[in-house]
Amino acid sequence: MSTVSVCIATYRRAERLAAVLDDLTRQTRLPDEVVVVDNDAAASARPVVEQRLRQSAPFPIHYAVQPVKNISLTRNRTVELAGGDWLAFIDDDERAPPAWLAQLMEAAVRDGADGILGPVDPIVPQSAPAWIQRGRFYEFPRMASGTVIPPNRLRFGNVLVKGSWLRGAEAPFDPALGLTGGEDGDLLSRLVQRGARLVWCDEAIVREPVESSRLSLHWLLRRALSGGQDFARHSLAGRYGTMSTAKRVRFFLRALAQALAAAALTLVVWPLGRHHAARWLTTLSANVGKLSVFWGWRYREYA
Repeated sequence: MSTVSVCIATYRRAERLAAVLDDLTRQTRLPDEVVVVDNDAAASARPVVEQRLRQSAPFPIHYAVQPVKNISLTRNRTVELAGGDWLAFIDDDERAPPAWLAQLMEAAVRDGADGILGPVDPIVPQSAPAWIQRGRFYEFPRMASGTVIPPNRLRFGNVLVKGSWLRGAEAPFDPALGLTGGEDGDLLSRLVQRGARLVWCDEAIVREPVESSRLSLHWLLRRALSGGQDFARHSLAGRYGTMSTAKRVRFFLRALAQALAAAALTLVVWPLGRHHAARWLTTLSANVGKLSVFWGWRYREYA
């Protein structure tokens, strides 16, 4: 029987970490071990882990501190410590329903996959502004279970990967992206280029309560900017197909045209509701992010 390690990179979210660790104790398919790597040099997550160990968690919990602020180094440390045949990654601010891990593992066997991705269902608080609740800004597209995921739709947050694809001479997550973000899509797109089969499982849902700090247009624009930069970097690196000089020019011109159109449409739809205008503003921000890659600027999301 295959073993599975659940990997969690955490940074100053003690209450959220405690909640997801408790969720893992209620899984219908318990993990064989849980690995928690703390990116806070002050080891703020240690009391949470120690309390679960005192409460006799039904699996070993391995805890380590990775003191350099860098999400890639932190995630790489979880891979180093994990001994399972499969590695499941869940964020420290997400919640895992009882069937989550079993559904991921069943999908991997059923679909003959090297990796399984599942949906992250955002939970927007009732206290959020009305325009945010109407805009559905935190949702990502979903697919039918068994669908092989297109390279430009790869994302982390709810992932199961065969351990053999992550263990090797090179660190799986690129430390150069540890402050900017995009290290997750970078890894998954490289795995696909190496031949990994990554498949969607729509039943293996995790839920993400949206933090109050993210309930703003400012946060949405920054996330869109970062996402646009990630998409451009991966595109120009050839992750979605060979990029000739002509294709690079077309990519730039398309992003420029889309940015100008989004700016115009923001003004047109503003009287129809702030959520409509915000949608086009985020499109504008994403395309500005794409264009900014051409002059070498990089938004440092985790700095």
